[in-house]
Amino acid sequence: MYIVTRRPVALTPRWAGALVRLSAFVAWLLAAAPAAFAQTPSPLQEWQYSGGVALYKLYVPNQPVWQADAGLAVESHPLWEGATTRRELLGPVIDVRYKDLAFASVGEGLGYNFLRSDNFRAGLALGYDLGRLARDDLAHLKGLGDIPSAAVTKLFASYVVSKSFPLVMRGDVREFLGGADGMAADLEAYVPLPGSSEKLVMFAGPSITFADRLHEQRLFGVDPNQAFASGYRNYQAHGGLESAGFGLTITRFISKAWLINLDLAANRLYGSAAASPITETRFQGIAVLSVAYKWH
Repeated sequence: MYIVTRRPVALTPRWAGALVRLSAFVAWLLAAAPAAFAQTPSPLQEWQYSGGVALYKLYVPNQPVWQADAGLAVESHPLWEGATTRRELLGPVIDVRYKDLAFASVGEGLGYNFLRSDNFRAGLALGYDLGRLARDDLAHLKGLGDIPSAAVTKLFASYVVSKSFPLVMRGDVREFLGGADGMAADLEAYVPLPGSSEKLVMFAGPSITFADRLHEQRLFGVDPNQAFASGYRNYQAHGGLESAGFGLTITRFISKAWLINLDLAANRLYGSAAASPITETRFQGIAVLSVAYKWH
């Protein structure tokens, strides 16, 4: 049913078609593989929550009506954005998709693709943000108050250049409905990597994130009351570039139904996020390991 390569491929004009056919075979799985904690503060790239989905329809136009997978994931990420303290969590991997229309994913939220073609998709999703609790790290967050959890709406679009050059370009705009407040936006690109085989698929690409003043002030600013309670200096954040990073996704097939997925990502904070007195480190990294079973 699927055309795949059975050996490592080289950087030649022919590698792209075989590799992307393999990528298409696993594209819908990769949407759920980045672990269950998609909305926690972490430098995981936004494209890693749905990596490969944009390639699926281009190379497998006759998609199943329903697709689903479930599993478990363990994640190691910074306790909060800019923190040196880390936390390890265990949670579920859940991803359900109906044709090329709707999806329910721990990573992407509840969404609908209202614009669709072979190499383009755009839609709206509703997700969540877990916020930031001062009690999680009183040594650094005491006096700053909590940032409560809140719903997040997201407009997104992705575009594949061509079958012969399977570069995926993606953008999104997120609005926080309370909690961290304000808006953030991402510009990203990723590509399937040579060296993949029938049982090993890899994607990699960069990402940059922007945020408005309200969002930056909520996460990295210190108002006079917080300064008095925490001991930090008063700090007014401004909007602009928040971070830039790079992500790598590796999927290893154990069988036709089972897979192991590893997501690695790192980024660097810029602007107000980097200069904030709250920020302990400008460099952040995350690792997510998951095991999933697929149905279709």
